Amino acid sequence: MKDHAAILDPKQMGELLRAIDAYTGHAITRLAMQVSPHVMARPGELRMAEWSEFDLDNAVWKIPAERMKMRRPHEVPLSRQVLAYLNELFALTGPDGYVFPAFYTSRRPLSENTVNQSFRRMGYAVGEVTAHGLRTTASTLLNESGRWSPDAIERSLAHADANSIGGVYNRGRYWEERVAMHQWWSDYLDEMRAAVPISQPAKIRARA
Repeated sequence: MKDHAAILDPKQMGELLRAIDAYTGHAITRLAMQVSPHVMARPGELRMAEWSEFDLDNAVWKIPAERMKMRRPHEVPLSRQVLAYLNELFALTGPDGYVFPAFYTSRRPLSENTVNQSFRRMGYAVGEVTAHGLRTTASTLLNESGRWSPDAIERSLAHADANSIGGVYNRGRYWEERVAMHQWWSDYLDEMRAAVPISQPAKIRARA
């Protein structure tokens, strides 16, 4: 399994979140970076998301099986923070098609390299942070918190069930815990950001 560079220190994560907020490039790229830490999805699952998959009234993102690594449908609870970002995105790219379309055509999703390239422009090296590594950040800090069952965390990361048959029948398990966990995680991300003074110099800011 390939290792993906990830930030595991809360202070450094807060600095990254501040730097993302200060990103001066394309708004869709900024919003992709802002949403990514919250939803724990794989980069490909997020960048290819379509508006038809989102039930904003019930705060859930339903990803079809064909787009999941494990080829099983996956549901992501949407925190209040994610809903706010999606409302901002809706004004830019809704109501149909890709949530994060390419800059030059709405018929294609954002390039798979866009977010990582933006991290580089912001001054983060390859060995510091990657889009995929944000999943590692969530997994590590959620487990370290001791508040959530490992199974609920694994389910939110859409990892394979150790019992493949059980995985088919247990998709709905841990849902209430996951809803609470995703809101707690978004709140904790806000706390990490708030702990970093807004006047603190960010990494190099993108100009394009």
